[in-house]
Amino acid sequence: MNWIIALGAAASFFAGILAGMEVAIHYGLRRPIEVLDDRSRLQLRQALVARLRVLVPAIFAPTMLFGLTATILGGLAPAGWWRCVGMAALIVWIAIRVVGTVPINKATMDWDLASPPADWKTQVDRAERFHIVGVWAWVLAFAAFLVALTLGPARP
Repeated sequence: MNWIIALGAAASFFAGILAGMEVAIHYGLRRPIEVLDDRSRLQLRQALVARLRVLVPAIFAPTMLFGLTATILGGLAPAGWWRCVGMAALIVWIAIRVVGTVPINKATMDWDLASPPADWKTQVDRAERFHIVGVWAWVLAFAAFLVALTLGPARP
């Protein structure tokens, strides 16, 4: 088996897992969480952040490693351009997370459930606007890696 195909398949696998998580969390959990009372909503948010702080990097790291390695070693034609698109989408995702969601997640973990900040809902809503861009950046990365995988390695 060609190593570039194997690396691309691994990148696609991990990208698919995280794309699915991103979509499920944003579109599957976001609205149902909003019907909870404030204390329950914050408690659930803290529990999710605590779990995802470990899980997301554990999936992101191999995606980035396999994707970057396949991109560097695989050349540009025909699939390399799609791997570059996938890598660019991962970079956008990182930027979105660093600017928009990591700060609110860090703050959320420090909030006292009995007396959260008065503007906590505004802070969460602001972070959600960033999050939606991150969701679609990750979906784009997954799709781009899949397209690259179907195109296969460059032909000599």
